[in-house]
Amino acid sequence: MLLIPAIDLKDGHCVRLQQGDMKLSTTFSEEPIVMARKWVDKGARRLHLVDLNGAFAGHPKNESAIRKILKDVGSEVDVQLGGGIRDLDTIERYLDAGLRYVIIGTAAVRNPGFLQDACTAFGGHIIVGLDARDGKVATDGWSKLTRHDVVDLGKKFEDFGVESIIYTDIGRDGMLTGINIEATVRLAQALTIPVIASGGLSNMADIEALCAVEDEGVEGVICGRAIYNGNLDFETAQERADELNG
Repeated sequence: MLLIPAIDLKDGHCVRLQQGDMKLSTTFSEEPIVMARKWVDKGARRLHLVDLNGAFAGHPKNESAIRKILKDVGSEVDVQLGGGIRDLDTIERYLDAGLRYVIIGTAAVRNPGFLQDACTAFGGHIIVGLDARDGKVATDGWSKLTRHDVVDLGKKFEDFGVESIIYTDIGRDGMLTGINIEATVRLAQALTIPVIASGGLSNMADIEALCAVEDEGVEGVICGRAIYNGNLDFETAQERADELNG
């Protein structure tokens, strides 16, 4: 079970949001590169970067901070990035800079042809982020709820050749209310590619519950507010996950 620290970038700083609201942000570090190094030193094997400004603008806005992180830790751990990635040139630029995985969210839902092209051109490097509330997919920084069923879209994107899917329960993200295990497992059981859980991680009990369903296809979990405010000790949690699942 991969525990993947999240580094959300807003105006060049590391922040956390509540339910994706840019107005409800808490700054945890003025220097994201320092935070990236901290998590790697504590045993992280992958980092999850989000260009929050880019997600709302529709194009990269924190590229300078992202490149600094890739230069410092990209040779030691896998780094995945989402937010504002809407064209093949951007994907190629980030991969050339040392990024391992590109996360496509809104663009995958709005423009499936782009996702298909990305999977063809950069096979093995494309992850889809599906953000949902009550089983329906949301787009545009979670501001718009679609009629798309998350499982149906997951199956469609799996056929395109995506590497994995990050499933976020947007009603829980940043709220420390616990991972939606049931919905995450439902999606994982419908697919053959791995699913990464996201949204609401709060304590060690969540980690143990996720480890119990890893065999269903749940590969990892995004760790956000819980590891930043001390509810969950990242190093201890990863060690516990390794102990449970080897």
